[in-house]
Amino acid sequence: MHLTRFTDYSLRVLMYLAEPSNERTTIAEIATRFSVSRNHLMKVVQELSHLGYITTIRGKNGGLSLKMAPDTIHIGQLVQATEHSFALTECDGDDDACYIASVCRFKHIANEGVTAFIAVLDRYTLQDLLVPECRSRLRELKLIDSVESCL
Repeated sequence: MHLTRFTDYSLRVLMYLAEPSNERTTIAEIATRFSVSRNHLMKVVQELSHLGYITTIRGKNGGLSLKMAPDTIHIGQLVQATEHSFALTECDGDDDACYIASVCRFKHIANEGVTAFIAVLDRYTLQDLLVPECRSRLRELKLIDSVESCL
């Protein structure tokens, strides 16, 4: 399974905004820090705002800020909200696509694995991704290299 770039950027934006020194920032600043497309980031920010994770304020003194406390943002819920599909097989949802679908159990086993994956992610919050050791590293680098480096 591979998470989309959209989910990756969603995590990055939330982690960046959760950093205490980043009370309010702009899409342009985040795009520059992560060297990512401003247009793609605009779509991510729009979705995160729609989902209630962040607040966006337009205008000269506007910007982005975290709307929820980091310890209330569950990673599994975020991943489910930003991923469009968790289908691991082509036949998922379409038994007519395969002539052995009636006797094949792989689709069900794969779905069980995805459910377990989400359950594990849901045990962690955004706060868990920002352990104290990572806060100093984030300040030092002025960006987040990867989620794995903070676990």
